[in-house]
Amino acid sequence: MFKFWTITLIICSALVFSAFNGLPDPFLHVYFLDVGQGDSIFIRTPSGKNILVDGGPDDKVLTELSDVMPFFDRKLDLVVLTHAHSDHLNGLISVLKRYEVSSVLITGALAKGAYYREFLDSIGDARLLIAESGRDFYFGDGVYFDVVFPIENINGQHFENTNNASIVGRVVFGNHAILLTGDAEIESERWQLLTEFDLSGEIIKLGHHGSRTASSLAYLKNVTPSTGVIQCGVDNKFDHPHSESMENFSTVSTGKLLRNDLDGRVHFVFDQDRLFLSS
Repeated sequence: MFKFWTITLIICSALVFSAFNGLPDPFLHVYFLDVGQGDSIFIRTPSGKNILVDGGPDDKVLTELSDVMPFFDRKLDLVVLTHAHSDHLNGLISVLKRYEVSSVLITGALAKGAYYREFLDSIGDARLLIAESGRDFYFGDGVYFDVVFPIENINGQHFENTNNASIVGRVVFGNHAILLTGDAEIESERWQLLTEFDLSGEIIKLGHHGSRTASSLAYLKNVTPSTGVIQCGVDNKFDHPHSESMENFSTVSTGKLLRNDLDGRVHFVFDQDRLFLSS
């Protein structure tokens, strides 16, 4: 009995030490950052690899990253821009200038505007990658970032609705899957449903900030989420999220629907088998 408690104490002490010193721990951490009316998701793997999906509308992402990353860690292994709208793009410019970034993933769909040009200029020495299904990333420890959409290379193509050019990615770790949908709307959801890709996800980030133009009932029934997250800002001018999207989620899931405007930063912690909601 004494030996058992001694070993338990050692393990707990190691985890606490890791937590306070920002060292890798045996868990996958997924943070839906509180950046106002915009998207930004930070992922830290058990071995300390860092992934950032979108950067929100402004520099608030820098404060959020400083809160969730170890103070000595200034490296991002992968930065993903789902699409070139300001509420996903603008914060990434500051991130690229302040962090050491290994790779940047974009669709390359045609986009205009000074901020997008500055974003591209800020990539610097990072490796620029073009997203398409089948271009998947392995970060060790059983952690994958799989590109679900675009289905094929859309580099240089024009989209009437840029939201439907959004990268949709599926983070996989052990028995877990998290579906990150960017601003993909119902048209993109229909394209995805025509494929044979596995769209299932224990957690889904509802598309386009919970707008009624996304998160169709047919799509959510295919994903079968137990938990949903909506990234939107307090009292935003778009009145996101829409009741129809939230009702669609409630139809397919009895689980929690979390929102940055109500819950602030949302933090999930995973081991290979279990999910813990930290905040």
